[in-house]
Amino acid sequence: MNMHTPDIDRKPGRGDAEAALAVLREWAQGAASEEIETLDPALRQFVRDAEPSDYPALRREYPEDFVVEPAYKDSLPDLQNGPASLIKGANRAIQHVGISNFRLPIQYHTRDNGDLTLETSVTGTVSLEADKKGINMSRIMRSFYAHAEKTFSFEVIEAALDDYKTDLESFDARINMRFSFPMKVQSLRSGLSGYQYYDIALELVETAGVRRKIVHLDFVYSSTCPCSLELSEHARRERGQLATPHSQRSVARISVELVGPTCLWFEDLIEMCRAQVPTETQVMVKREDEQAFAELNAANPIFVEDAARLFAEALEDDPRIGDFRVLASHQESLHSHDAVSVLTEGDTFAADSLDPRLFASLFHVG
Repeated sequence: MNMHTPDIDRKPGRGDAEAALAVLREWAQGAASEEIETLDPALRQFVRDAEPSDYPALRREYPEDFVVEPAYKDSLPDLQNGPASLIKGANRAIQHVGISNFRLPIQYHTRDNGDLTLETSVTGTVSLEADKKGINMSRIMRSFYAHAEKTFSFEVIEAALDDYKTDLESFDARINMRFSFPMKVQSLRSGLSGYQYYDIALELVETAGVRRKIVHLDFVYSSTCPCSLELSEHARRERGQLATPHSQRSVARISVELVGPTCLWFEDLIEMCRAQVPTETQVMVKREDEQAFAELNAANPIFVEDAARLFAEALEDDPRIGDFRVLASHQESLHSHDAVSVLTEGDTFAADSLDPRLFASLFHVG
């Protein structure tokens, strides 16, 4: 015979649940936090919150042993590549969308057959059609990594661009690579040498099926004002008054489109600039070098207009260079403003509007 007691067989009611909750909370008031943490997660929420939550209890430990299976991966949401119905704002094409300042070491070949591994900042973008929500940004990075171990050439960068254009089903694309290129230079008279670092950017642009290879170089030099030099000499000659002409650190950004089969080495472009404007800032300087630099500046005084035309003179005569642009900024020691100039050749760099911060970017940090 089975025996049943009324207390055991009775179904708990709401009053029983409230009484049990009161007992649980009363216990929690005197319990150590370690004891509370060992409670079942479903009970912990009742002692921590005045109001019970319907949100499921979640694990707090990182799942080291979790393996992503193909089916699970396919179930992951992908809003960036979602349908056109998810687009916010104007349903317009975007000319460039991608990543900026993605850094990795890239190996570059030098003119003297040596290789240099340099930290390189990569910007990669593609065009986006109006009816596409977005792109998978990581594909640009993965495409670049697939070619990052190869010694750089524009053929390598073209292969990377081809890969991510295909992956992202895009028409236009651009890759920009920035780095600091070291080149050993001699002092003027002391026989010492040191490394000068040149900010260089390489750009591969494809628009409407046409590809252009572009090199940007920042060349830093001293500019002595011709007017100030003449006025100083006038004061010396006419009044016996000691006077010094003003000169300043100046920056030219030389941008050139590469054409033809012959390689334009970074060193070639640097030496071309140095030949046109020989007052490049110095690395190793002793007293005899400082005196020589003063003499060199006096022998080559230039206005910002002179600088632009001198650089252009060399660029337009080189068969390896097509379109080009020269931006020059003389960061005045006389004035509270800079003197600037822009000279362009061809359609590649022609622009009616300039970025308002363009000349502010022509600033060399020593």
